[in-house]
Amino acid sequence: MAAPQQVHVRAAPLARALRTRVAAATATAAASASSPERALLGLSEPDLRQLAVDLGQQSYRGKQLHDLLYKSRAKQIQEFSHVPKVFREALVGAGWKVGRSPVHHAVTASDGTTKILLKLEDNRLIETVGIPVDDDKGPSRLTACVSSQVGCPLRCSFCATGKGGFARNLHAHEIVEQVLAIEETFKHRVTNVVFMGMGEPMLNLKSVLEAHRCLNKELKIGQRMITISTVGVPNTIKMLASHKLQSTLAVSLHAPNQKLRETTVPSAKSYPLEALMDDCKNYFLETGRRVSFEYTLLAGINDAKEHAEELAELLHTCGGGYHVNLIPYNPIQGSEYKRPYRKVVQAFVDALEARKITVSVRQTRGLDANAACGQLRNEFQKNPLLESSLSSEPNLAKRCIFRVHLSSEVKWFRDMPFREDGN
Repeated sequence: MAAPQQVHVRAAPLARALRTRVAAATATAAASASSPERALLGLSEPDLRQLAVDLGQQSYRGKQLHDLLYKSRAKQIQEFSHVPKVFREALVGAGWKVGRSPVHHAVTASDGTTKILLKLEDNRLIETVGIPVDDDKGPSRLTACVSSQVGCPLRCSFCATGKGGFARNLHAHEIVEQVLAIEETFKHRVTNVVFMGMGEPMLNLKSVLEAHRCLNKELKIGQRMITISTVGVPNTIKMLASHKLQSTLAVSLHAPNQKLRETTVPSAKSYPLEALMDDCKNYFLETGRRVSFEYTLLAGINDAKEHAEELAELLHTCGGGYHVNLIPYNPIQGSEYKRPYRKVVQAFVDALEARKITVSVRQTRGLDANAACGQLRNEFQKNPLLESSLSSEPNLAKRCIFRVHLSSEVKWFRDMPFREDGN
């Protein structure tokens, strides 16, 4: 089998149309979403001190707010018992909220991995996942896989999130609260955060960077313990590099050439592989941080030995020194793609290693119920939840949960992926 010819696509009507569609979806979501609530969560101690002064309090009251938010983990201003009632009333009167959302539903796998649905202020649902790694003494590492958007506009062909539609970007506090929800569920500190949940982080870079700062400075999660993933959005990798973060950039590649990549990643039409790889090379030069490439193996599509050889050549051409994270695909409901056999995965690994490419195969961690990114949300919601329907029929959610368990069981969800790109 001959290696597919690498094709570099430049600006074309189709690419312009795709950019227009993504921009329109983002603009529509921004216009339709309610204006951001005034959330305390995500603010730094200096911000909170200034807020206290602005509301007629002494500066140290801001330090108290900081402790209540990030140490006591208060969820409502009414729980701020350590500050004067007049201050609490002033906060409420000025429109401030803590910025925490209730857990709508949670499912735990046999391996301890837990997926949580949070119900946001506008009644939309988002997913976040807690992935524990245990040793003899108990949990040694807890990774939070967080969402950055409600849905995703990029619609990769193997993505459950894209099939559920796109609503809006998440605000910074809606990202941070996912980590807090994981910590409360596991009663354990989150050690690692990966922006690999619902949505494309680079299409919401402002909120992602704000949340990154809070996770690092307020929750004390080291920058090197944070990974930001992207399928590739023009100009955004350069923007991220300018911040010189010590976090890992993970690029969802999924193909060794432009023509093949376009068949599974529609947004690739507006971001040629050559340009993407140049940006990755420059990212390394500017930050000193090695780029990790995510590569979902789709049976009979991109998993041949020739594809591995072409991928190795691509990486060497761009400077080498990269890491490839292989992700054997797990089918989502309604997908035509299939998971490759183990021997095919190993042959792909061997071909990369023979060409001096560092490679790992991601261990499948998953729920026994709707583990693929976006699947659990899609079971419950493709449109905003109607408050009236929930309040008038309190057993509705329970019946939905029961139906999910009956209809899915293990045959749907064993070893399912979490990410929009099939992990």
